[in-house]
Amino acid sequence: MTIYREKIVDRQVGRNAELFAQAIGQLETAEARYPYLRILISIIEQAHPEWNQAPQKDRQIAHLIMRMSKGTLDLNEVAEVVRVRDEERGFFYD
Repeated sequence: MTIYREKIVDRQVGRNAELFAQAIGQLETAEARYPYLRILISIIEQAHPEWNQAPQKDRQIAHLIMRMSKGTLDLNEVAEVVRVRDEERGFFYD
């Protein structure tokens, strides 16, 4: 059994998503990270439906993922993926 010494960054998202974020951060290129970031963002959106109406949703989710990955993922890269997902669904940023 693995014992984790650190607390979970976000209990609603969970430890598995946090470990997933850390694994994504180890991938070499933005192209390799992109599909996995989309999956992780979807998990976070399901855990935090209240964030869908937040004015800075892209930055809010990106900041959480950056913390979950222990700083291995770039805030701007993740925020861009959030914006792309939202634009595909008809929500556009200024």
